Amino acid sequence: MHIESWVWVVTVLSLVGLIAFDLIYQSRHPHEPSFKESALQSMLFIGLAVVFGWFVAQVWGGQYGNEFIAGFITEKSLSVDNLFVFLIIFSQFKVPRRLQSEALLAGIAIALVLRGLFIALGAAAIDAFSWVFYLFGFFLVYTAFMLVWDTFHEAKEDKVPGGLVMKWVRKNFATVDEFHGSKLVIKQDGKRFLTPLLLVMITIGTTDVLFALDSIPAVYGLTDEAYIVFTANAFALLGLRQLYFLLSGLMERLKYLGLGLSIILAWIGVKLVLHAMHENELAFINGGEPIKWAPEISTELSLSVILVTLVVTTALSLFVTRKKKASI
Repeated sequence: MHIESWVWVVTVLSLVGLIAFDLIYQSRHPHEPSFKESALQSMLFIGLAVVFGWFVAQVWGGQYGNEFIAGFITEKSLSVDNLFVFLIIFSQFKVPRRLQSEALLAGIAIALVLRGLFIALGAAAIDAFSWVFYLFGFFLVYTAFMLVWDTFHEAKEDKVPGGLVMKWVRKNFATVDEFHGSKLVIKQDGKRFLTPLLLVMITIGTTDVLFALDSIPAVYGLTDEAYIVFTANAFALLGLRQLYFLLSGLMERLKYLGLGLSIILAWIGVKLVLHAMHENELAFINGGEPIKWAPEISTELSLSVILVTLVVTTALSLFVTRKKKASI
């Protein structure tokens, strides 16, 4: 898959334009989106992703179109788990509901830039060292195990990233505890202060970098094309703000989402390890020769596993929590 430089430029500018438009609109009209508004906008962004996947399939081939769709669905499902942490961040900072939309959008813009850097580094590492697939694969399996552990043993409130970043910011910059509408910086007595809204945006952006440590390797497990990895991440992030308000009332009911995500990550982790065995260059494994008997898992099979896992675990979560709610 050969991507011309101008295609990258047009893609990045288009995505930046979408974020900028949304950010400007939210800053001028700060409000809490209704369920209907969130649903319509979510459908719009998902529709754009589907159209883009069709475009990729038409221009570069059906295989790459399938890889984009599989990557997008994986990133979208992983982003739902991220929303739990965003909910905790908003609770800790006591962010008014009408300002949460703007905070999410700015944090997502920061995250998109940082993820772009991560993806570029990942692509360079894969080009230079095929054994990186082993590293990505084992890391995803480990992450899957930790997700299972968190699902059954640890409350979401116990793991809130971004604490060290906030300590550094508060130590080096003057801050205030009160929100001042949508202002990020205010001036009092001739001195500039950072508002809590800016701190929330920084926290969301930097927190998402931690999430990228498992989500980006997961997409690289479905495709080795940096363009597809970037666009799958970008389209998943674009609709994250709308998804938050759409699912905010359902998040507590998605009891087994972590279990479903762990199955997906473990599957992709195994797929990466098998691919690494096919490309093996490590001298202490099979004498540095590729392992011919290692099977290759197709993108179509992975897409099926991802969809079935998400449908089953979501349905099971809603069924179990509905029964518990009815018994109270």
